[in-house]
Amino acid sequence: MAEITGQSFAVENRSGSGGNVGTEAIARATPDGNTIGLASVSSLSIAPTLYPRLPYDVERDFSYICGLWQLPNLLIVRPGVPAHSVPELIALCRREPGRFSFGSSGAGTTLHIAGEMFKHMGQVNMLHVPYRGGAQAYNDLLGGRVDIIFGNIPEALRLSREGQVRPLAVTGARRSPQAPDVPAMSEFLPGYEINSWGGVLGPAGIEPGIIERIAEVGREAVESTEVRRRFEEAGATVWWTPPAGLAEFRRENETRFAPLVRASGARVE
Repeated sequence: MAEITGQSFAVENRSGSGGNVGTEAIARATPDGNTIGLASVSSLSIAPTLYPRLPYDVERDFSYICGLWQLPNLLIVRPGVPAHSVPELIALCRREPGRFSFGSSGAGTTLHIAGEMFKHMGQVNMLHVPYRGGAQAYNDLLGGRVDIIFGNIPEALRLSREGQVRPLAVTGARRSPQAPDVPAMSEFLPGYEINSWGGVLGPAGIEPGIIERIAEVGREAVESTEVRRRFEEAGATVWWTPPAGLAEFRRENETRFAPLVRASGARVE
C-alpha cells in the first residue's frame, strides 16, 4: 500500500488478549484515515461472545474498510489415532465418547471453534485442551498428550508431509490448492466451513470517500503478484471485500460462531 500511494506506512504491532488490544487501539484512534489497522475473525466475530466485557463495540466503533485474506485450517491426528478419514474419526469418537482430545492455541481461536463445530455437526464428544499458543499444542500432539489439532495450514501441512501427523480434512468450503489431495470437511459434513480471515479497519467516523480510497488501495495491493504469491505460500487466498461486504461477513460469522462458543462453555475474563 505504501508503494501504491507513495506514502509512508508505520507498522505498530499491538499484541495481547487474542488481538483485542490492537483492535481497541484502532477503535480509539482519530477518525481521519491516518490510522488504520488489521483485525481478524478472532477479535471481530468470536470475541463478542467469548469475552463478557470488550473494550470496543464491533458494530459501533469501527469503519469497515476491506477484507484481505482467508486461511483454512487443517484437521490432523497423531499417528496412533486409528482413523484415516473423517467418517472413521467420527465413528471412533462416537464409540468412545470423551476419550479423544483436541488441542488449540487458545479458547476462542479458530482452531478451537473449528473443533467445536466438528463436535456439534459430527455429534461427537471430545475434550478441548487450550494452550498458550500453537507451538505448545503441536508439541503435545507429537508427544501423544493430545490426539487431534485443527491447525493452521503451513505448520500442519509441513508435519503431515514429514509423516509426523496424518491429515484428514481442511476446514474451508473447498479443498486447498496447497493440499489438493486432502478433502474438505464439507464433503463429509455438509455446511461445515470455518476460515481464519483478516481485514482492514479504521475507527468509526472516517469519511466515506477516504474509506473507498483505502479499500481501493487494499485491492491493488492484494492483487499484486508478489502479495498474492506470499499469501499462497502461507496457504491463504486473496479475499478482497468492499466495506459493506466485510461488515456483513463479520456479522454473519458472529451469528454462526456464537452458539458454538456458548456451548463450549469458554469464557475469558
